[in-house]
Amino acid sequence: MKNVLIFIWRYYFFFLFLILEGFSVGLLVDNNEYHESGYYSKLSEQTARIQDGYDQFFEYFRLKSINQQLAYENSGLRSDLKQSYFLYKKADQITVNDTVYRQQYVYIPAKAINNSTGKRNNFITLNRGLLHGIKPDMAVVNGEGIVGIVKDVSPNFSSVISFLNKKCSISAKIKNGDYFGTCYWEGGNPKEAMLNDIPSHAEVHIGDTIITSSYSKLFPEGITVGIIQSFDLKPGNNFYDIKIRLNTNFQRVTYVYVVRNMMKAEQENLEAVGQKEEEQ
Repeated sequence: MKNVLIFIWRYYFFFLFLILEGFSVGLLVDNNEYHESGYYSKLSEQTARIQDGYDQFFEYFRLKSINQQLAYENSGLRSDLKQSYFLYKKADQITVNDTVYRQQYVYIPAKAINNSTGKRNNFITLNRGLLHGIKPDMAVVNGEGIVGIVKDVSPNFSSVISFLNKKCSISAKIKNGDYFGTCYWEGGNPKEAMLNDIPSHAEVHIGDTIITSSYSKLFPEGITVGIIQSFDLKPGNNFYDIKIRLNTNFQRVTYVYVVRNMMKAEQENLEAVGQKEEEQ
């Protein structure tokens, strides 16, 4: 405190000058309309800049909550997509106006809290479980494309078989074609996969987009898998060996959607009945 008083006493002429200068500016502003207008205009401008910087600073720390909010909003939007609805049409209805849709897919937002990509069998852990409506054998996707399939579930967490796993394969097709095949990861490069069972007479081009097909009971049709990087047709083989560059960057998977097919059980029950009759 003593040092502060000594400092003030030593430079009191300077502080007195500042006080008198401020007092003079105040009198000038108060008694001159032109200067008053300019002063408050500048003051408002500087205040706005400070407030903007303040908002940007604290906005950074709100990114986590903003991302979570966007994930919930996107899950609702995805659930409302046309691809999430199953078309019902009676035999005597032939016009589009008589078409009735029923929702088939529901998207549940979740966050990956553990993930591996360097193993032969990779898994992802999500922060959502039974209490959030997640069950085994549900598809997992994100904004880039496919991610994996739910394997085990606890009340608050779920374990996902990553697509980068030898036990994971999905039905996929070339976007602009009707031929479908099996897509799987061979191991090694987490950015590449293989697509088999596409017949040799199908049109295949480098750069074609690969999407999930309607034959998948878990994934909605049209989810991006990747693009064709190369393809080969060996002599005597009737099917292409197609290499795909995956659209999903598995090394940075964070926010995902768990997809619930509300008609999966109905389809499986019907197919089980048909299979049982065929075996008899």
